[in-house]
Amino acid sequence: MKMEEKIFDTEFLKKLNNISLKASITMNQGASGSRKSRVKGSSVEFSDYREYTPGDDFRRVDWNAFGRFDKLFVKLFMEEREAMVNIFIDSSKSMNFGEPKKSIAALRIASVLAFLALNNLDRVCLNSIREGALNKSSSLMGRNMFNRCITYLQGIEFSGRTTLCEAIKKKELTARGISIIISDFFTDGDIEEAVKYLTFKKQQVILIHLLSPEELNPELSGELRLIDSETGLAKNVSVTASVLKKYNVYLNSFTKGIKECSSKMGAAYVQVSSSEPIEKILFEKFLGNGIISY
Repeated sequence: MKMEEKIFDTEFLKKLNNISLKASITMNQGASGSRKSRVKGSSVEFSDYREYTPGDDFRRVDWNAFGRFDKLFVKLFMEEREAMVNIFIDSSKSMNFGEPKKSIAALRIASVLAFLALNNLDRVCLNSIREGALNKSSSLMGRNMFNRCITYLQGIEFSGRTTLCEAIKKKELTARGISIIISDFFTDGDIEEAVKYLTFKKQQVILIHLLSPEELNPELSGELRLIDSETGLAKNVSVTASVLKKYNVYLNSFTKGIKECSSKMGAAYVQVSSSEPIEKILFEKFLGNGIISY
């Protein structure tokens, strides 16, 4: 699958420079970055005091505190670390459906999120999921690695089925970080198990539920033969107003189930349509749901 249209223009890029992924967790591993860590270090943000002990750097003594308490105290600072941002992209055949295709929207969203992470000095790994397999990029850091992200995304093929939970459990996660899943969630297996695994691994989890206009509001009628894009199974259906009403009830129940799973597990959830402009997704959906911040 190739990204056939330009993702960024100059004005959009300027807007991206002013925002970042919002982390609700603190990091305790990694190289210097722009996320707050539990580790006390020597960055510019003050954290706490403690009494001086022999061997401490005398330059960190707070002489104002000494004047008040007649004791030596040293300043502690909050070390800044980069976040490890994992972006999981459902690359099953169902994601290649819709007008515009969900696959194109998924690649755009993934590229924007990768840009935000790299621009914020976070580390990024892109992971495509098909069947129960996980294909991952190398770990990337620094703004100059964005072209590597684009190259990886352009190489993703959307085919077959997806077992999200089985694939995500193959991901080794050794440090706190942010894990983002972009999918229509038409998957074999339990979505909740995947979220549970990620939260157990101390991940801040974000679910981006991507559906096409045809799935959100189908405009069908009459006698039709529907074919499952992933299994090839066919079914003859007589589409009436009553059938469409039942479909909407099922869709609402399906979406509600994922929302409730997200809420229970402390994950963020946002539903988007493949027809929505990337700016609307970013500045209305993501900003409104606390996924990004200025």
